[in-house]
Amino acid sequence: MSTVLVTGGAGYIGSHAVKALRAAGHAVVVYDDLSAGHRAAVRGVPLVEGDVRDAARLEAALRRHGASAVMHFAGLLSVEESVREPARYYDHNVRGGLSVLDAMRAAGVDRLVLSSSCAVYGNPVATPIDENHPTDPINAYGGSKLAVERALRDYGRAYGLQSIALRYFNAAGADPDGDLGEDHDPEIHLIPRALDAARGGAPLRVFGDDYPTPDGTCQRDYVHVADIAEAHVRALDAPAPGDGARVYNLGTGTPHSVREVIRSVERVTGRRVPVEAAPRRAGDPPVLFAAAGRIERDLDWRPAHTALDDIVATAWRWHERHPEGFGPTTP
Repeated sequence: MSTVLVTGGAGYIGSHAVKALRAAGHAVVVYDDLSAGHRAAVRGVPLVEGDVRDAARLEAALRRHGASAVMHFAGLLSVEESVREPARYYDHNVRGGLSVLDAMRAAGVDRLVLSSSCAVYGNPVATPIDENHPTDPINAYGGSKLAVERALRDYGRAYGLQSIALRYFNAAGADPDGDLGEDHDPEIHLIPRALDAARGGAPLRVFGDDYPTPDGTCQRDYVHVADIAEAHVRALDAPAPGDGARVYNLGTGTPHSVREVIRSVERVTGRRVPVEAAPRRAGDPPVLFAAAGRIERDLDWRPAHTALDDIVATAWRWHERHPEGFGPTTP
């Protein structure tokens, strides 16, 4: 088995991927600046603290630990913030992504699995969205992800980089064992915000109720974080793409509205979720859900957690057991 350097491995999805990698027999090194990740989420593997834009430090970590592959999660992830501060997103996500690629090239590492996003598609012209759907991001988050994907293709042609980009839809839930979960500050994702409201926190703000959907609220495809982690391991263990760069969607193929999520949280917790209406957020498409047949055919991946209540229940168990999350984020 290989040694894998995981950028952003102290974060939400990255930490779940680290656990899945170790379960599959891989050695792992985490590279994270801990600006959003948590030291407590890194267990049993080396942690190299560093900025993902520091190519020299990345190269040194790759060489020192003998890594033969990289999983790249590190980056900024708020759609709303990316509309307000696009420069920050292109700096961290694009410059950071290119830094990873250049460090890999310098260290002679030619295998990468990229954490990408359905935000590359923008407003869908057809649903469900497959990988042939036009890419036309409507926010800087999606634009920055697409820019890195395009770099993968070009680096593959010129330098022989073998990469797979996983465009997942809405990551949700928590480790079924209860060891890991979602802990952002501030929290921007719907399910943990709804759970916090159910626990007595601030009312859940619903951003827009006049979308062209059955109940007026946005619809999203919620895919369990453990399924996302498993897809990354399958992508790593698959034969090299050969053609340089491939992309796959990750999703369940079933959209759920904000109101459906609220009802699910109320069923799972047995508590009411107080709600507060808010204006639409810039950069939010009305509907996003996946056609994920390509990865099922090529890598035999399909989500194990498809029921919304089951996904919410894993997140609820994590938040009940860890009311303070992992503790303070370490800058």
